[in-house]
Amino acid sequence: MNTKCSGNAVRSGFLREADHRLLSALRDCGGDPRVAAAARALSRSGEHGALWLAAGLAGAAVDRERRAHWLRGTALTAAAHLASMGLKRLVRRPRPGHVEPLVRTAGRHSFPSSHATSATAAALVYGALRPACARVVPPLAAAMCVSRLVVGVHYPSDVAAGAALGAFAARAGTPWIGGFTDG
Repeated sequence: MNTKCSGNAVRSGFLREADHRLLSALRDCGGDPRVAAAARALSRSGEHGALWLAAGLAGAAVDRERRAHWLRGTALTAAAHLASMGLKRLVRRPRPGHVEPLVRTAGRHSFPSSHATSATAAALVYGALRPACARVVPPLAAAMCVSRLVVGVHYPSDVAAGAALGAFAARAGTPWIGGFTDG
């Protein structure tokens, strides 16, 4: 019997260990009550993409010239979120069990992070629709992604995959949304 580990087994073991260690380190940040409160608030506001859907609808209400584009961008953000929920049902990766979560979750599965998916899609789409949003939304979306680690409900790879899915959805949906501006 060959006792050597294959390159893939070593790599996957290393990545799994890195995922666990990074999550543990970020979850430890939640020991600070102010950090925990901020992470909980971000996590709750992003549940089911609520913050991002509300932001898109607010954009549609305020930017009447591009209302249809904002509504399409909001629909794209919702579709990205739904796609991540469907992918969760296929992958069925359990949530981290080695850290104590600071929030309750809507589901048992963690891959990919739907919060990261909708946050990234919204950041890219809304930032392109209104460049002033590009100064506010991406940092808020990044904070949302990190919050899922601080509250201990996702591995870093879940968040990275969710962000990649959100970016893919935003890029793929760009021609459908239209209405991008320089101002």
